[in-house]
Amino acid sequence: MSVFFRRSCGAALAYAVATQGAFADLSANDVWSDWQTYMGSMGYTITGEQNTSGDVTTITNMTMKMDLPEGEGSFDMVVPEMTLTENGDGTVSIEFPESFPMTVSGQAEEEEFSVDILYSQTGLEMLVSGSPDDMTYDYSASKLALALDNIMVDGEAMPDDALDLGFEMINLAGASRMQIGEGRKVDQNFTAANLTYDLSFQDPETGEDARINGKLDQLEFEGKNVIPEGFSLADVEGAYEAGFAFDGIFTYGEGQTSIAGTSEGEAFSMASSSDGGRFGASIDAERLAYDVEQNNAKLEVTTADLPFPIEIAMAKAGLKLEAPIQASEEVEPFGFAMNLTDFTMSDILWSMFDPAGALPRDPATIALDAKGTAKILLNFLDPEVAEALEGSDEAPAELHSLKINELLVSMVGAKLTGTGDFTFDNSNTEEFGGVPAPAGEANLQLVGANALIDKLIGMGFMSENDAMGARMMMGMMAVPGDQPDTLNSKIEFTKDGQILANGQRIK
Repeated sequence: MSVFFRRSCGAALAYAVATQGAFADLSANDVWSDWQTYMGSMGYTITGEQNTSGDVTTITNMTMKMDLPEGEGSFDMVVPEMTLTENGDGTVSIEFPESFPMTVSGQAEEEEFSVDILYSQTGLEMLVSGSPDDMTYDYSASKLALALDNIMVDGEAMPDDALDLGFEMINLAGASRMQIGEGRKVDQNFTAANLTYDLSFQDPETGEDARINGKLDQLEFEGKNVIPEGFSLADVEGAYEAGFAFDGIFTYGEGQTSIAGTSEGEAFSMASSSDGGRFGASIDAERLAYDVEQNNAKLEVTTADLPFPIEIAMAKAGLKLEAPIQASEEVEPFGFAMNLTDFTMSDILWSMFDPAGALPRDPATIALDAKGTAKILLNFLDPEVAEALEGSDEAPAELHSLKINELLVSMVGAKLTGTGDFTFDNSNTEEFGGVPAPAGEANLQLVGANALIDKLIGMGFMSENDAMGARMMMGMMAVPGDQPDTLNSKIEFTKDGQILANGQRIK
């Protein structure tokens, strides 16, 4: 059930996103014509009856159909009536019915399925202005919603409580500029007061059930999209090679999610919240980039296995990635950064392994910021290459350099910081067991290690012999710093294969 459900929702949401830039032109006839051209390029077959009376053109029984990738099914939609009104001032107003159905059907895991999804709107207004090759449209709505309506599996209707899904966006407004030439350039932005979602399911055989609901407030999106001429969803690699590109950022003010249900006869629940975040992404034929961040995240989990809730929190969590994705003979830059800042957990969790409070319970932080260069050996946009990688030992890239701008691990009273700068010899992979031979240095500082070891001995987590071995290793790799319980270490990798620790050869 989960496989065809994911595909069903994916197709419906893909339609909703695609149509953001399709309802725009300056005359009713041109709007309908451009609608057919644009959606046709997205893989849809469109039909409808066109009638014009005065300044109003009506499209009745507008049918849109698209085959899903790899012949796994199809997406169908029928809009009973769409009207396009020429306002006499060079603008066109577009109106849609308050609701209409969408259907996803096909076969998954040897089961024939059909999923009906209801699209509905309240107060949707859309106005188009500009010129035929440079159109701007503005839209607003009190509400837009998607709701699961009916599911058929092998000709039988699933019970109403087996699966339910709904999305609802409130008080949204947006604008889009579409420049049409050899392809399309689309600049978009929108805001919404909030987005709510609700998912529930019950397994009719086991009785296990769950309900997930959540809310995001103060949504904002800005993005740019380049859609080349001849674009086809059936040929993703070809679309990128022809110039497809996307760059956008989505932000929200606050978010909450709650989950509750039963599993193996036992109840469980989870609640999470955050004070906002962002998701940025950009991609073209050459590079891929992500920028994700969440602020003041909190999580509480209750299960039958524990007599108390699990509570954790984090001031900030982030991930950044920028990397080339196309095979090339040139060495290209990449970057990676992550942070888990001021992580805390409840005293009840601490007491499970530290009931006496011997360890400092200050917020923990882990951070890494690195950049480098690499030569990409494979085209990650090629579906066959991506599939072959899953069962292959072949390296997808050659690492040529790596610079660590920041390394930070701070927890339980100890703190490790460091930087590093290395190059790699890809012609020599024997020296270090299959890894390209590095050359460069890392500078590390460790504060509070001896005090932490003493506490672990007192708690019974470390024996005296283990502690002695750890201290001997730190003595070999590091030298005392200027401050108490501080160790500094300079690790060098030379081009002739040597490894030096603070000037002393260890390999």
